[in-house]
Amino acid sequence: MVKNSPISVIPQEEKRGSVEFQVFNFTNKIERLTSHLELHRRDYLSQRGLRKILGKRQRLLVYLSKKNRVRYRELIGQLGIREPKTG
Repeated sequence: MVKNSPISVIPQEEKRGSVEFQVFNFTNKIERLTSHLELHRRDYLSQRGLRKILGKRQRLLVYLSKKNRVRYRELIGQLGIREPKTG
């Protein structure tokens, strides 16, 4: 398995329960699972786990965009996440 270095955008002092930290953590998991699935294309259980994590991250991003639009835009800019299409 190819190890990717995790993104280190969020400082260590950041609260682990904050939405930003959770999105950051899910993004690292998504990158690891994506690299795993490139090697193991038929690992359907990992595919399911990836879809679940993507959904959790999406729900957190929707919550953050409603609560604080500025922090939301900063976070997706730092992590390189595309903004979902609306409408």
